[in-house]
Amino acid sequence: MTWSAVLLVTAVVWAVSVIRSVRVRAFVYSLPLPMALALLTTGHRVDGPQLLGVVGLNLFFVTVAVTHRRLRWPILLADLAGVAVYVALSAGVLAVPVPFEAALAGTVALWALTMVLLRRRAAAAAPPEPADARRDGLAAPVKLVVIFVGALLTGLLGELLRGMVVTFPYSGVLVAVEARRQLAEFSRHFARNSLALIGFLAGHHYVQDASPALALVAGWAAFALVSAALHLPGSGAMLRIEWPMSRLASGRVGDSRIFLRKPQRGG
Repeated sequence: MTWSAVLLVTAVVWAVSVIRSVRVRAFVYSLPLPMALALLTTGHRVDGPQLLGVVGLNLFFVTVAVTHRRLRWPILLADLAGVAVYVALSAGVLAVPVPFEAALAGTVALWALTMVLLRRRAAAAAPPEPADARRDGLAAPVKLVVIFVGALLTGLLGELLRGMVVTFPYSGVLVAVEARRQLAEFSRHFARNSLALIGFLAGHHYVQDASPALALVAGWAAFALVSAALHLPGSGAMLRIEWPMSRLASGRVGDSRIFLRKPQRGG
């Protein structure tokens, strides 16, 4: 891992550490900054294994969340378990050829299925309790040093993963520590943003033979396009209609239908 990569990971984790919104935290972490730098500095090509690496990133956070929140493991031990799962997946992926189109279709289908399951689970679950977003007791300079050292150490393991180094959770190891009180919610938001990472890798793949620079531009353009689509106002937005002008009729858009409430007679 180069010094520029260490500094970049440090900056990403530092940004996540000062953001209070879990949704914004997950989006900032999903920015493919370390991924783009790894592609730029290592010269690895984007192919099927890198798409499955996005699945590995999600498995990393799920593993950390389950071991830390449910099994009550210390966060650093849970982090190690998440890294072990990612490394095991990487070893299996690198052992067999993975065609890009097959991996693309599989990861998109898996993402869609995951979104359906998460939506059903959220609908059936009780309202979540407010997450504890208290700051830890570390002073800002001390935290920055810890993040920097952690980024350096996690980078050493990433160097052993060949092509899977592109999606290795460099900053994820440290972000999981910062978001340890909100891991379940963070994992859900990151899973949703993963489609944009798949878009980044797909855009890069189809242009990489022309030029590395153009491939990065195409990757970022695809990431921005998918992110914009993901974060447009959802189907739960309220639609207000005046009918007649002296009365308000409200409506709700959901599941491609518009529900209207007409004014009652004499009301």
